[in-house]
Amino acid sequence: MSSRRTEPGIVRAFCAGRDLLGRYPQSLLGLAFRFAIAVVFWRSGMTKIASWDVTLNLFQYEYAVPLLPPEIAAYMAAAAELSCPVLLVFGLGTRFAAAALLGMTAVIQIFVYPASWPDHLLWGSILVYLLTRGGGLLSLDHLVSHRFMRTADQRR
Repeated sequence: MSSRRTEPGIVRAFCAGRDLLGRYPQSLLGLAFRFAIAVVFWRSGMTKIASWDVTLNLFQYEYAVPLLPPEIAAYMAAAAELSCPVLLVFGLGTRFAAAALLGMTAVIQIFVYPASWPDHLLWGSILVYLLTRGGGLLSLDHLVSHRFMRTADQRR
């Protein structure tokens, strides 16, 4: 009989906790995701340029990305891994950068390291979040979009 009296209290506490967690700002989550995934790709890009001869060798013999010559694939990968993380950190062109890195992740998963799917699933999940939600309130995307909205509203 005592459990009947406490059940509504437990349910209320559960609902209150759920509501509290629901108020967590999505922008903070987006900011954390932007920084976390930027670090992964930035480090990879820095590794590529630290020893370019090794990078070219890897692209030629280990990675073997189809349809692209190894040298072009290496330059493209290094460029994406060094530019997209910067965009993500600032939240500028967040969806564009996330889409580019998601494409790169898909290529890595399909053609290079299919056994590393847990890492790629994690990266892909973060990138899909950023692709669908954008940079959030704590981004240059937000400032730019509001600036253009004000300008468009003033023209009407």
